[in-house]
Amino acid sequence: MSEPKTPPVSRAYLAVAFVMVAFNARPALSTIGPLLPEALAGTGLSSGQAWVLTTVPVVMVGLFGLWAPRLARRVGVERAILGLTVVLGLALALRAFGTATALAIGCALAGAAIGAANVLLPSLIKRDFPDRAAWMTGLYTMALCGGAATAAGTVVPLERALGGNWALALAFWAIPALIAAAAFAPVARRATIPPAANALGWIWRDRLAWTVTLFMGLQSSIAYCIFAWLAPILRDRGLNPVEAGLAVSISVLIQAPTALIAPHLSARLGRDQRGGIVLGLGLTLVGLALVLFGPLSAIWGSVLILGGGQGTVFALALMVIVYRARDAQSAASLSSMAQGVGYCLAAAGPLAMGWLRETTGGWTWPGMVMMGAAVLATAFGMRAGRAVHIGAPPGR
Repeated sequence: MSEPKTPPVSRAYLAVAFVMVAFNARPALSTIGPLLPEALAGTGLSSGQAWVLTTVPVVMVGLFGLWAPRLARRVGVERAILGLTVVLGLALALRAFGTATALAIGCALAGAAIGAANVLLPSLIKRDFPDRAAWMTGLYTMALCGGAATAAGTVVPLERALGGNWALALAFWAIPALIAAAAFAPVARRATIPPAANALGWIWRDRLAWTVTLFMGLQSSIAYCIFAWLAPILRDRGLNPVEAGLAVSISVLIQAPTALIAPHLSARLGRDQRGGIVLGLGLTLVGLALVLFGPLSAIWGSVLILGGGQGTVFALALMVIVYRARDAQSAASLSSMAQGVGYCLAAAGPLAMGWLRETTGGWTWPGMVMMGAAVLATAFGMRAGRAVHIGAPPGR
């Protein structure tokens, strides 16, 4: 289907609606950690069963990221994003029931919706904002980080304001998701259908695509470990629940400005992202060491370093997807592979941390796993950040 000659909304409105949808793509994941002890106690799940809440959503993010191009070819990119945002809102609302079943189903559905939307949103940047790709990637990443930080920092105070009702505090985030869906509805009238060519077949044989995928997976693994386990770690180290949630919130909140600035600065230096990737992962490694093993008196500075590094790396990882692709279709293919496979790999991080915590009784080995992931991510990021393109699909 050819694109309409007169889009129903302006690029400015599209950008605002785009950012609103992106803002809601992380609260489903970042709100579980601060209330994990309360959720486990309220549902009867053991600490060993916490993987249901911390790992299943990330697995679903990966699996449904692979399915996203097929969905877009069936209903159109914009309608797919709209439907996925509605599903996300309903999944978050399920948490209000406060049962293990409702919470598990809600987490799984939310992960599925987030995974598919994650893949489709970068393709809109490549297609609709080719002259503003760096800025839009920064805005996109800033919105993701801002949503995660806002949710992580306010979910515990919200739970207390609701009389200790953790289920309603988790379900509250359905409201902004459904508002974002309403804002995106006019955009969905366009409903552009990507070409019917095989969106994934050729890309599995591309070495650079695999390098980008492994880089995305490793840096995402660190992020999801922090979403799931940083608050419990800090609570075990002596912070109270509000302080632990605030620390996670600050760590994610500082990612917003760094995520906005990093792609713009990187673009001014050319299409090679290696220097920024090394800087971001270096700060991440230092921040992890300080948060996990440093003095609690320095925790606020430590989370600032950690968040600054993560915001830089995450923004550049998304920028790598956009810049390594030749066009919007290639961007969708690479986004599907990098985020689909990458997030499936990332799910192993929170699962490994939970298992090591149960096995060793402490956080030393789980912390070493995260730090090891940062080192490996640097190695793959150095190759993924080069100013080259993935190969063109056959016949193009």
